Amino acid sequence: MATNIDNPKYNDNRDYDYDKTDFYCRAEFPIINDLIKSGTNIIDLGCGNGSLMHYILERQKVNITGLDNSSSGVAFCAQHNLPAQLGEIDREETYKKYSDNQFDYAICNVTLQMVMYPEVLLREMRRISKYQIISVPNFAYLFNRLELLLNVLMPRSMLYGYAWYNTGHIHQLSLRDFKIFCKNNGLKILSIWHLGRLAWLRRIAPNYLSRESIFLCTKK
Repeated sequence: MATNIDNPKYNDNRDYDYDKTDFYCRAEFPIINDLIKSGTNIIDLGCGNGSLMHYILERQKVNITGLDNSSSGVAFCAQHNLPAQLGEIDREETYKKYSDNQFDYAICNVTLQMVMYPEVLLREMRRISKYQIISVPNFAYLFNRLELLLNVLMPRSMLYGYAWYNTGHIHQLSLRDFKIFCKNNGLKILSIWHLGRLAWLRRIAPNYLSRESIFLCTKK
């Protein structure tokens, strides 16, 4: 019997289409909202259809703008009076219009692993903002390890239900990978929040038990 992974009628998340979507809420949203202060200037990099911006603006007064490479996402934002612009968030030329420390916070929520040049994105985030909020999926998550070990297939949960060939998650990383990058590239980690199962153990062994982590960083 063919499995879902063999089914050619598979969704593709390399090119997001927000024409038939609505605002959504993710587990990171409340944490990110609590990290920022009212009255600050914020840029949401990889804003999609503006769901995170919408969530924050419903709860506090900030100046926030979004940037995304999806024309349908930017159009959805415009329809709902959310300021967003079209642009590739991992290209230096995209950031030429932004000055150093122009924003209090630059946010990149579960998008770092989907861009071609994550090092460019992180470098520009560090330049244009005083603080950086970055959430990343942890490919070293215990259940991903077990899925890879037992099924001998790329973990479907880590790819959010997609297959290895039609996912936009092209740069899988672990928490340790990200921490090493920060250490070597001028980012100081101020605090970390971990999401996943087994909350009481997650704090003890986040490299194994955090499915996704949220980092608050600043310049060294």
